[in-house]
Amino acid sequence: MSAFSVNRRRILSLRLPRLPIDRLRRRLSRTAAPADVAPSPSVPWVVVGKVVNALVITALDEVATACGLEIGQPLANARAICPDLQVFDADEAADAQALGAIADWCDRFTPLVAFDPPHGLLLDVSGCAHLFGGETALIDTLCAALARQGFAISAAIAGTPACARAVALAGRGRVVAPGEEAAAVHPLPVYALGADDAVTRGLRRAGLKTIGDVASRAPHEITARFGAAFTATLQQALGRSDAPISPRHPLPDYMAEKRFPEPVASDVAIMGTLDALARMLVTTMERHGKGARRLTAAFFRTDGAVRTLAVEAGRPITRTAVVERLFRERIAALADPLDPGFGFDLIRLSASHVETVVQEQRDLDAHAHDADELSALVDRIAARIGGHRVVVHLPQDTHIPERAEIAVPAQHRLDAAGAATWPARIAAEPPLRPLRLFEAPEPVEAIAEVPDGPPARFKWRRATHAVVHVEGPERIAMEWWRQDEALPTRDYFRVEDESGLRFWLYRDGLYGETHDADGKAVSPQWFMHGLFA
Repeated sequence: MSAFSVNRRRILSLRLPRLPIDRLRRRLSRTAAPADVAPSPSVPWVVVGKVVNALVITALDEVATACGLEIGQPLANARAICPDLQVFDADEAADAQALGAIADWCDRFTPLVAFDPPHGLLLDVSGCAHLFGGETALIDTLCAALARQGFAISAAIAGTPACARAVALAGRGRVVAPGEEAAAVHPLPVYALGADDAVTRGLRRAGLKTIGDVASRAPHEITARFGAAFTATLQQALGRSDAPISPRHPLPDYMAEKRFPEPVASDVAIMGTLDALARMLVTTMERHGKGARRLTAAFFRTDGAVRTLAVEAGRPITRTAVVERLFRERIAALADPLDPGFGFDLIRLSASHVETVVQEQRDLDAHAHDADELSALVDRIAARIGGHRVVVHLPQDTHIPERAEIAVPAQHRLDAAGAATWPARIAAEPPLRPLRLFEAPEPVEAIAEVPDGPPARFKWRRATHAVVHVEGPERIAMEWWRQDEALPTRDYFRVEDESGLRFWLYRDGLYGETHDADGKAVSPQWFMHGLFA
């Protein structure tokens, strides 16, 4: 028995060998396909892509395989064999989207789902196969469901990803018992290891046609000829070593789900289920002294589609009513309504970000209640329009005007915003900074005294303004330690024109110190940076 079988890690490998073809057939079956591309059981279909400036086959259906066509074959050769060939262009983005949708659907079996390029998935089903009647029943259920959706599928379960992948390439529904990895892969052809074509051809030329033939050689011989990476894959396929998988999403801290014997589609049933799951989740977290900052609800439809909704909170959630209110706000604000189709057969609620709840005395503290109400308001607005659209501004330790503050999501920094200290305004003095600061300063044409006098007249946005009052200059040097190259010093002026409008402009550089690309001295430019009230 392998040393790795003691851990009882079980990996399910899911292979979709004809994913591009299956995706095209599903798409055409849902639309009014023209007669020339209508699915036909007798016409071979192939998908082609450009490789080294030549069109080669990247995917093909069973009819094309029966005609003798192969992946990697030039399209010209394929047309010579099958003149009536139906050809489609490869669309890797659409294939990746289809594989991602299948991976979302596989989340119903385990939250640990990883991509296995080019057209495969790896599922860590350790400890959860019994929920579906055992490993054999799990494979049968998964393969039957995907076959009903129109996908060609093969799957296998083993103790290592490499062994499961190799067995899946050879057949459907195979379960390798713990410790039997070597016996399962010995009779398989060497291409089942997933090595590149050059390694596979080299093995065949050496007379090593099966994995057992390769395993009979000493590891150092295989490493010297085919590299350490191939040897590591071989050892993993034999169950002598292991390798981790990289799930698409991290495992949530807490999770609760509800499976339905009959699909549900009504809003009352959906919200009632979310409320029940929230009670379970909050109760469990309360026992551990935790509260959720981010919650995700996943709705699994019977046709394979999955819809996820996420809400965040500024403070740890410890009450079920808050969860229900946030999800009601989120669902009500959806531009694309939550369509149940033929119904949801699984609803899952998970807490992906939790924090320790600190108990505080709040009965006599009015400020604490005000902060709680403000935080709840921010959460509700964020649930409707998105947390990135609800921001607070925090002061920064810099004298550069455009960097003096930073906008951050209010849910994450609400307490910091309340405790922030801003520069106080001097009594009976005009403000030093404008009410409106432009995100990017706008160029102006100004007439000013040389070398550092204020502007007497300037033109901005095709309007000319005569200056009647001036305050300044306020000289601000750039932060040289944060710049790759030296930036010119700015002289800021607060000016007022003849109509009473007040502006904040600056001269970018000093006379005699501003040069062009050729090193020739030029006059510094003027910019409008803000407007006073």
